[in-house]
Amino acid sequence: MFRFLAIFLLSLLVLFTLDVLAVVELHVIDPFNALLANISAKIIALCGGDAIAQGKVIISMRTGLAVSIERVCNGVEAVIILVSAMLAFPARWHHKLIGIAIGTLAIQSLNLVRIISLYYLNQWDEVWFEWFHSYIWQALIVLDALVVFLVWLRYLPRSRDDDAPPPPLDPPPLQAMA
Repeated sequence: MFRFLAIFLLSLLVLFTLDVLAVVELHVIDPFNALLANISAKIIALCGGDAIAQGKVIISMRTGLAVSIERVCNGVEAVIILVSAMLAFPARWHHKLIGIAIGTLAIQSLNLVRIISLYYLNQWDEVWFEWFHSYIWQALIVLDALVVFLVWLRYLPRSRDDDAPPPPLDPPPLQAMA
């Protein structure tokens, strides 16, 4: 348990430190936020909405109201938590990499739902937008990371020690033959 906690905390420290570096923000985070805005606007348009993306901002052409995808609105923090947990857990690298890929996809899929719902909430009512943005969706994205981790744990193959037959019982004592 100590090993898991040490690796988990060290991974969090390293990955969150990288996440806040200006060079990472410029070359990774900002383009990723723009990609999320572009995908969200295309999904909204496919569903009959009037959204366009300009950089990391999704704008309604009808109302002019917009939402901007900022650093903590992109799901990266939840992915960092998930990646740190999977790296810390004693499993084969192959299983870790598959879990990280599928988990990232799951978190980002839910994050697209979050972004689109916040876009519509912003069109409807600013108070509801702020409430869902600040409380509901933040918790749900982190909860998604936890659920993905628990599902990943459930589907990890058992170690070879678990597949081995149980040790034999002590043989019964030999009785003297008469």
